[in-house]
Amino acid sequence: MTTAKNTASKSEGIGFFEKNLTVWVILCMIAGVLIGKFLPAVPEFLDRFQYAQVSIPIAFLIWLMIYPMMMKVDFTSIKNVSANPQGLFVTWVTNWLIKPFTMYGIAVFFFYVVFSAWIPEHLAQDYLAGAILLGAAPCTAMVFVWSHLTKGNPAYTVVQVATNDLIILAAFTPIVAFLLGIGGVTIPWSTLILSVVLFVVIPLAGGYLTRVSVIRHKGERYFNEQFIPKFSSVTIVGLLLTLVILFSFQGKTILSNPLHILLIAIPLTIQTVLIFFIAYLMAKKLRLTHDIAAPAGLIGASNFFELAVAVAISLFGSDSPAVLATVVGVLVEVPVMLTLVNIANRTKRWFPVPTQADVAVVP
Repeated sequence: MTTAKNTASKSEGIGFFEKNLTVWVILCMIAGVLIGKFLPAVPEFLDRFQYAQVSIPIAFLIWLMIYPMMMKVDFTSIKNVSANPQGLFVTWVTNWLIKPFTMYGIAVFFFYVVFSAWIPEHLAQDYLAGAILLGAAPCTAMVFVWSHLTKGNPAYTVVQVATNDLIILAAFTPIVAFLLGIGGVTIPWSTLILSVVLFVVIPLAGGYLTRVSVIRHKGERYFNEQFIPKFSSVTIVGLLLTLVILFSFQGKTILSNPLHILLIAIPLTIQTVLIFFIAYLMAKKLRLTHDIAAPAGLIGASNFFELAVAVAISLFGSDSPAVLATVVGVLVEVPVMLTLVNIANRTKRWFPVPTQADVAVVP
């Protein structure tokens, strides 16, 4: 199946920018904090442009990040969900029945118990809110990279991502509202729903229509090899500028509590590793082949941090500590995921050798 194959595996692997994402996040953090401290008029000016509690400048930049990702998702692949559904069940169960709730439990344990001497209760609640948003937003785009690095089945990965994106539309809002509620955080449902419409529904629909239109007029090879690569720099610029602006709003919190960056990173890292092994070992128990098991583990472990950041800003404001927690998710994403990719590659022998039927699992 050419569509899925091309969509998922044209990359040569993780690029220079993505591989050093942690470095760029740290540099953006420094630049943003300096702007917030010495040029406070900049974040104050940007904060004036809001609609329904949504920052218009940040919303625009997040759109620059999300839209190109959504164009990569091939929804025509969903017709193949009946082909070897076990791998999809692993993905769905891990992402939606396990991950949000383990994230909540781990975050509560660390923020309220282990780190209670360093994190005041009001900040613990904000950090918990950010962690919940990360836990309810499984990866959409970077999973194509992780799948490629583990020699995952590209066609199957596309189906995993496409179905996952559709589940986000229905499951993200109620799960987030429920977990924030039991965490003691009251949120306006209208704002949460608006955030999902703005940062999932619209870019998902727009990306799909763009994909269909370009392929119809120029062909699939042009779309994958020439059209999509044009947006790589747009995504990078959008991410960097968003991080600088966010850290300019977060300057006061970071300077007052610099240790909190590390403290937030610890439960997020533990959660990422735990979710990977839950899905990975579940796939091993089901005797799935490695090219399906590895992406199944990695799609749950990785986060759709762009969505988490966007929703956190909409719900709590750009200067909220909850937003800081989601941004720390960006900080730890790549080094932790590359470690898990290495583990997946080293444990390939745990899984059965694919048969010819397995190779053609998605016709």
